[in-house]
Amino acid sequence: MCWGFTGSSGVRFYRRRDPFSSPLWKLLDKYFDIFKAVYAERYESKYGFFRSCISFAVSKYLKCGDLREGFARVHCDGCGHDMFVAFSCKSRCLCPSCHQKRILELGMHIAEDVCFHVPHRQFVWTIPKRLRIFFRYDRDLLKELPKLAWEVIREVYQAVLDREDVVPGMIATVQSFGELAHFHPHVHSIVTDGMFTSDGKYLPLPDLAVEPFLKLWEQKIFTLLLKHDKISQEVVDSMRCWKHSGFSVHKNVLIGAHDKAGLEGLVQYISRCPFSLERIIKLTDTDHVVYKAEHKDCRKFPDPGDETLKGGVSRNFQIFDPLDFIAEITQHIPERGAHTIRYYGWYSNKARGVRAKDANCAEAGVEITEEEDTIDRKSARSRWAALIKQVYEVDPLICPHCGQEMRIIAFIEKRDQYDVIKRILKHCNLWIESVPRAPPTFILEPEYIPMDEFLADF
Repeated sequence: MCWGFTGSSGVRFYRRRDPFSSPLWKLLDKYFDIFKAVYAERYESKYGFFRSCISFAVSKYLKCGDLREGFARVHCDGCGHDMFVAFSCKSRCLCPSCHQKRILELGMHIAEDVCFHVPHRQFVWTIPKRLRIFFRYDRDLLKELPKLAWEVIREVYQAVLDREDVVPGMIATVQSFGELAHFHPHVHSIVTDGMFTSDGKYLPLPDLAVEPFLKLWEQKIFTLLLKHDKISQEVVDSMRCWKHSGFSVHKNVLIGAHDKAGLEGLVQYISRCPFSLERIIKLTDTDHVVYKAEHKDCRKFPDPGDETLKGGVSRNFQIFDPLDFIAEITQHIPERGAHTIRYYGWYSNKARGVRAKDANCAEAGVEITEEEDTIDRKSARSRWAALIKQVYEVDPLICPHCGQEMRIIAFIEKRDQYDVIKRILKHCNLWIESVPRAPPTFILEPEYIPMDEFLADF
């Protein structure tokens, strides 16, 4: 959303980012219309039918941070300095800036409002390569994966305590991507390392072996695919004979009971953007993209099912044709309105709602004066500013001229004030004329580039 610069006093101030300088923006602006034109012929067989949510997300992203689309006017009462803050697209899994703000807010929400002060474990649930193709073409199957992971957790936990009147708490999300942005559907979940009774008592569990989780997870995936006629019983019998089934359950990451920062970091990791601009290490003159995998030694919360962590993959980077890169990253965009985070058991929406209702009943009759600074008011104030400050260590509401706190005095939206926006930006020398582009009339064929040419600068 921004970056910071340091003033003469040593204080870092907010400076609006330049969205048009992003390599992702350049690629999408230049090639997305061509990508749509060639999709049916070049990509439909691999990625399935073109989904309307892709066009919607890309259209929003290309307007993100563009002052011509509207802005907020921020004013300093001390020195009279004015600043414009462009509106963001708020899209998921495409815009790195807006997605980062989402996961920061999600991390704070889950750590502060959802999770109890008990130990939590990260579970990573993966499936074999042979079965992943069914989840690529049938997106409804992806929705079933967190539910199956929850059933495994609940059944194993309750079997250990030999009680059915207790439940754990679980937060889960499906990640459809691997280290190199390829399709790799798997589930990340954050699970309490124990169970809750109906009256809220926490019962810790001993350290459990992974085998019961793995065998039950394997059985439930086979049952799901058999139910939907994706595989036959012969395929199941054959895969059961494999020495390495391809199924994996990882549960070695443990977050302490009062480790709020660790819990926030884990939430942000499991809900991160499918790709990172920092890993686009080169954009060639022909707009080919060199994309690298994350450094393995720096990974705090590993994905053990990802092939880049194993000896089977001999590279830690991928070279993409510009259209191929767009195809890879856009396949991870979720459908509009689709829930990407799911809550189960003690953390389910229903359970939290019942507890909140009981708490409200207990607090009935408590008066709050207008002057009292309630938690709700605090959380509602300048959420945008707080998130930017957390990410970039700069405060966007601090005046870069005098250091006093600024305030938002107006919102100017494009839908009914386009002429006003244009006059203001032209007066401030901030208006950028759009260059009309003719619709694509050709099919762009991938150009072969020798490997040595790509690696010459490495």
